[in-house]
Amino acid sequence: MERRIVGALLAGVVAMSSAPTSAAADPATTAPAAIVYPPTHTVDVTETHFGVPVADPYRWLENDVRTDPQVKSWVDAENAVTNRFLATLPLRDWFKQRLTALYNYERFGLPLKKAGHYFYTHNSGLQNQAVLFVRDGLNGEPRQLIDPNGWSADGATALAEWTPSEDGRLLAYSIQDGGTDWRSVRVMDVATGKIHSDELKWLKYSGGVSWAKDGSGFYYSRYPAPATKAEYQGSTLNNRIYFHKLGAPQSADRLVYSTPKSPKLTHDPQVSDDGHWLVISTSEAGDENDIHVVDLRKPGSRPVAVFTGLKNQWSYVGNRGPWFYFSTDKGAPLKQVVTVEYDRPARPVTVIPEAKQALDSVSMIGGKLIASYLVDARSEAGLYSLTGHKLSTIALPGLGTVGGFGGEDSDPETFFAFTSFNRPNTIYRYDASNGRASPWAEPKLTFDPNSISIEQRFYTSKDGTRVPLFIVRKKGTTGPAPTMLYGYGGFNISITPSFSAPDVAWIERGGVYALANIRGGAEYGNPWHDAGRLTHKQNVFDDFIAAGEYLKANGISSPHGLSIIGRSNGGLLIGAVTNQRPDLFDAVSPGVGVMDMLRFDQFTAGRYWVDDYGHPDVEADFRTLLAYSPYHNIKGGRAYPPLIAVTADTDDRVVPAHTFKYIARLQNTPDVGTAPHLVRIDTRSGHGSGKPITKIIDEYSDVYAFLGHFTGLDQAQ
Repeated sequence: MERRIVGALLAGVVAMSSAPTSAAADPATTAPAAIVYPPTHTVDVTETHFGVPVADPYRWLENDVRTDPQVKSWVDAENAVTNRFLATLPLRDWFKQRLTALYNYERFGLPLKKAGHYFYTHNSGLQNQAVLFVRDGLNGEPRQLIDPNGWSADGATALAEWTPSEDGRLLAYSIQDGGTDWRSVRVMDVATGKIHSDELKWLKYSGGVSWAKDGSGFYYSRYPAPATKAEYQGSTLNNRIYFHKLGAPQSADRLVYSTPKSPKLTHDPQVSDDGHWLVISTSEAGDENDIHVVDLRKPGSRPVAVFTGLKNQWSYVGNRGPWFYFSTDKGAPLKQVVTVEYDRPARPVTVIPEAKQALDSVSMIGGKLIASYLVDARSEAGLYSLTGHKLSTIALPGLGTVGGFGGEDSDPETFFAFTSFNRPNTIYRYDASNGRASPWAEPKLTFDPNSISIEQRFYTSKDGTRVPLFIVRKKGTTGPAPTMLYGYGGFNISITPSFSAPDVAWIERGGVYALANIRGGAEYGNPWHDAGRLTHKQNVFDDFIAAGEYLKANGISSPHGLSIIGRSNGGLLIGAVTNQRPDLFDAVSPGVGVMDMLRFDQFTAGRYWVDDYGHPDVEADFRTLLAYSPYHNIKGGRAYPPLIAVTADTDDRVVPAHTFKYIARLQNTPDVGTAPHLVRIDTRSGHGSGKPITKIIDEYSDVYAFLGHFTGLDQAQ
């Protein structure tokens, strides 16, 4: 999933009448003319798990759409039905025009400084992909290095991760094609733009590298080449760390670290700022990781185990000689900062003790520490000495989210980004020597941020838990309005205020956007995460349902105007709560969701997710998963709200089979109401990263027009 991937189908035709949906009291939710879904054949597949027979009639839809003609034909037929319906929506063109205007502003990425060179990405507005630039000196003239917009005709080939060498002369960069998680890496001469012969394949997820300080090459992790036709569906195993010497073929790369007896482990290498150490972080599922350290000053040095057992979270911050700084949850559920001699790990010294708020990130800059905290799902940051004394609070522009603070121990200069619901990323330069921050790149907006109000409330979930809720709408709006509720709830990921052009368009049209910080995330540290995973996963759904009830009961959402949306683990959320409370929600959209909770671990990154979901082959976990699995809990005899599911053919994080099987079962289950239940399947697109602006605008125009149509946004202003 996001963050750390560790911590990525009744035959026949159904005709729909124009009878009212479950939200029929509102004219905007009246169902359209009859929709005829494509016929979907079934297969006789029933498996018995712990004495429970489980039918899987749409198993054939797990086949790869790129190689199975039957699946491809089904996808084309489903898309044809969906496209015909979307063409009738009044707001579709409006959203497309407004989103095109809202996205048409300059966007800058965080600068990365190496030897006086500042590398950063820039998008002039409507470029499908951001372009990489470099400046020689902070205020030097920008010089274009890489423009990926010419790499493919559809704009779906992206520049992914990039890392300059320590002297700024070379740049390793990864290429992502069609939204896949796979990466290939090339090397460029920064001064001339010449592309070296080096080409590395079968990197995945991060695709990043860590340069040796002398620029002779870099460390990276990769997987073996996948079996034929398993490139987009096969599980990823046997991750290894290599050193690539510049100019050598990949086949000659030196193996640095591997765990052949534990093929599920994934490894991430990082060279220390002083160049003396290679820090290896190893994880299997979830956020718990091991740490090994290699002394690079001694050729042939073997990795020294620092923390093992996959019992806690250890995030490397920096080092002073053999003393290493880590943020960790060991003895601190909200995390703390400790330092430890790498060869004496049993004696950690607390530097910044656990606070009342969750520690979000720590970096070592200019001989100081910068720590960012989450306070009720919004950011605060402070500057600390290396002994943990707080020196100052870093002033932020308002209620929002801060990220960045990258750099080096020897240099006090760093950059951070600030964003909120009404503010796109603004980049600030920060000097850790004097605590001063100044804008480095401020976008010129195509809307008035002061016209949007941001309010945070708290509501009570089913078990009495107090849950934060952000409410974003036009200033002066007091009465009920069409409302979109978003949530995620998983994988220790915090969902904090951030800018979204589609959400601004929804608000401008007269709608309300609401974000519920439900359990399963990291908003309140490990306890918040633990309360929303494994046997506690139902808490996530209860929290989200309670948010919907609150929005209606308190006159924020109009009585028949509550839509819900989520992606990935959030797509699972939307599928589960729609099954549990189809009466509460008036339009729903699960995107790239995990919908088959009994087979998620059989594909690509799915094996990593057992830390949050559990193991389908363990009886207790199986019974928990079966109880909420969206695919298995679709039931007739109740009206399901209008639904548009979203997926993509090249999604090799959450394979599209999840959505294919889910929508096939929903369309072919008798007596689920007469509202449209559609699926939008994109081509040459993946889980989300690397998606070109044109595809983003098209997708959100379709989805938001659909949700708006069934919640009364057509009439709102």
